[in-house]
Amino acid sequence: MIDTKRIEQMLKREIARANKPENLANYQQFFKEKLDEPVGLRGPVLRAISNLIYREVKAEGPVEILQMCDRLLETDLRCRRFFAFEWAAKQKDHFRPSEFARFEKWLKKYVDYWGACDSLCAGPLGILIAQYPELAEKMRPWQKSKNRWLRRGAAVGLIVPVKQRQLLDEVFRTADVLLQDTDDIVQKGYGWMLKEASNRFPEEVFAYVMKHKARMPRTALRYAIEKLPPARRKQAMAK
Repeated sequence: MIDTKRIEQMLKREIARANKPENLANYQQFFKEKLDEPVGLRGPVLRAISNLIYREVKAEGPVEILQMCDRLLETDLRCRRFFAFEWAAKQKDHFRPSEFARFEKWLKKYVDYWGACDSLCAGPLGILIAQYPELAEKMRPWQKSKNRWLRRGAAVGLIVPVKQRQLLDEVFRTADVLLQDTDDIVQKGYGWMLKEASNRFPEEVFAYVMKHKARMPRTALRYAIEKLPPARRKQAMAK
């Protein structure tokens, strides 16, 4: 059994040790939401801490580790959400379809900024969807949610599968629903989804963009065509 208090103390100690001027980032400039933590640690620093402490728990079973992730999320500290989503992704060889309910709960309850949304949805959730593509349908209700993070998650959750040449039809279906979403957080999310799809399906994504560009917000359009050849980007941006 994981000694949760010991692990939390180790995390606290390592975060304090890494909290040096050269490792700090002014995260607030990247977020519209008011962050409740005075400083942020850069992603590579957090990942190094995550990997260091994970060595202390990796011998435990996936059930115990995912329960530890639940506990980290309950602390409501943003950096610990990063650790929870990282450690959950490491259990991918043991995922079962039933994990969808856990990840959906995490998204609804603990995600309140785009970094956490992407860590979860392009991490363990996306991995799960790639393993069990039939679960993609369960994200469809998110597309019309009042919660911006569910709407963004509905798109970002398809990034891992489409990178593996899966669920292109679902990508386009999701883009159809989110096409004229007025929230730029959501626009960037489905634009990113289309951009990743263009790496595997450039012709199909280009055709989709050309068909819908008149209605697609420019923010989403710019994201979607970023990986296309220059000539096609120019064609897509032309009015």
